[in-house]
Amino acid sequence: MKMIDLGGSGVMASALAVGCMRVKILSVEELSTLVHTALEQGINFFDNANIYGGSGACETLLGKVFASEPGLRDRLLLQSKCGICPGVMYNLSKEYILQCVDESLQRLHTDHLDFLLLHRPDVLMEPEEIGEAFQRLEAEGKVLRFGVSNFNTRQLELLQSGVKQKLFLNQMQFGILSAGMISHALEVNSQRPNAADRDGELLDYCRLKKVTIQAWSPMQYGAIEGTFLDNDKFPELNQKLQELGEKYGVTKSAMAAAWILRHPAKIQVILGTTKPDRLKEYCAACGVELSREDWYQIYKAAGNKLP
Repeated sequence: MKMIDLGGSGVMASALAVGCMRVKILSVEELSTLVHTALEQGINFFDNANIYGGSGACETLLGKVFASEPGLRDRLLLQSKCGICPGVMYNLSKEYILQCVDESLQRLHTDHLDFLLLHRPDVLMEPEEIGEAFQRLEAEGKVLRFGVSNFNTRQLELLQSGVKQKLFLNQMQFGILSAGMISHALEVNSQRPNAADRDGELLDYCRLKKVTIQAWSPMQYGAIEGTFLDNDKFPELNQKLQELGEKYGVTKSAMAAAWILRHPAKIQVILGTTKPDRLKEYCAACGVELSREDWYQIYKAAGNKLP
């Protein structure tokens, strides 16, 4: 398993992480199997959020696994997110952040989070107020490190201006068919639609600032449309993934993960699978070192053109 120093924090985490957004469909026993499979494969990072599953259901389920197996929580790195009030608003007030963390800790049957991310930017956020929340959470040992999700460069700068703790992580949608950060860089100084900068040159910014990008929904196209793997809408891409998968001795899904891991930004891939066997397939990606030519072939097979 490849390991990544998350945001220069000194915390070594697996390059692949288990995303818990869909684990609500599992039983406690099934989720326990998934957790143990991940650990056996070298995956030590688990990503959750207080809204996953609705009303904290995914955190609650994972907490039941921890409660039933003393010592298991201490074998892994645990991350959660807060700030979304579904269908109502985004709320990054001090009081709400503190409330959400306490509720997450209770559901997860743990006394601390290794990482807390602010789930979405709140245009009414006050950096100094968030800084007060972070100071209290750190002082009380409830959160060890902090980051964000879906923030652009200026939002990161604004937040960091009021927060003493370094922001180590930024979780963004990224993958072969969500590669706007790549296309913008490649099509610079052109009139093509993909040349538009939609995130403030976030990929280069995070590399310069040593902020690790975590890729959410890496196998999806669009936000919630579905996966591109084995999807008839993307025959050229799937054919190329199959061809190169055979070349490197891995599945198409592992090849799609390997494409992300090949980028020098050392992006961490958040996997949404709930199936232990599929999780094992993905882990083979860590043994693949894509050549430059093969990386670009996959990029172009997704419908992208080089200037």
